[in-house]
Amino acid sequence: MTDRALLVVRAGALTTVQDLGRPGYAHLGVPLSGALDAPTAALVNRLVGNPAKAAVLETTLDGCTLRPRCAVAVAVGGAPCPVTVDGRPVAWGAAVRVPAGALLDIGTAVSGVRGYVAVSGGVAVEPVLGSRSTDLLSGLGPPPLADGAVLPLGNVIGGHARVDVVPQPAPPAELVLRVTMGPRDDWFTPAALRAFTTSTYRVSSASNRIGLRTEGPSLERAFSGELPSEGMVLGAVQVPPDGRPVVFLADHPTTGGYPVIAVVRTPDLRAAAQATPGTPVRFVSVRRR
Repeated sequence: MTDRALLVVRAGALTTVQDLGRPGYAHLGVPLSGALDAPTAALVNRLVGNPAKAAVLETTLDGCTLRPRCAVAVAVGGAPCPVTVDGRPVAWGAAVRVPAGALLDIGTAVSGVRGYVAVSGGVAVEPVLGSRSTDLLSGLGPPPLADGAVLPLGNVIGGHARVDVVPQPAPPAELVLRVTMGPRDDWFTPAALRAFTTSTYRVSSASNRIGLRTEGPSLERAFSGELPSEGMVLGAVQVPPDGRPVVFLADHPTTGGYPVIAVVRTPDLRAAAQATPGTPVRFVSVRRR
């Protein structure tokens, strides 16, 4: 019987298993989780013939190295990077056949932050609450990859896409985030509201899957008190006591007590997943729909 599994030779800085996440459990305190750049995760799955819900690997900055125990089709997307099989360069952004026992190396990102690796059959770790995603905040799902780990693979359903390299959006040179103001914008002074939508911030190196932290003007509150904890949503822009906005991403807490000045439109969060530290960030207010 074929051993459908991947051996992790080099785990990389932070490589996790991700799928579409765990929607519907926020009332239990369980974050959504899932791939930060969900459209790219769906694309690489399509390239290798997987359904959209199949689990992929999400790498951070320096990729990872894998050795499949069976012949597989692999597609790498997201942050552009070199990809090799047994030391020979192969295509990024396209389905590539990797023989059993060959060494697949996903290298350091040339630009952007997160890469996505889809393998035919999908990563078949045990699901938790209907998802195979690693949740760094709650600890649900499989732990981040470690050297020597073995990941089971699912059965192949369809053939991989026979296409040349697929175009993908470049990581942003400037991150423009459209926001709907509120619900707690009244907690900030008029000067702070102007600064929020007219200033240029930068992505902080302290950013992670929980939130994109920013560096820039501190937003002054109109009130000195604190809010009771209330529900938080994906894309919420929370302002902690230091006054620097934090954009909540997939592993964000489901409740929080700091005021939310605005909420980022969901389609814009894809670019936030690929924004490197130092990338300029602008918040642009748009009307409610």
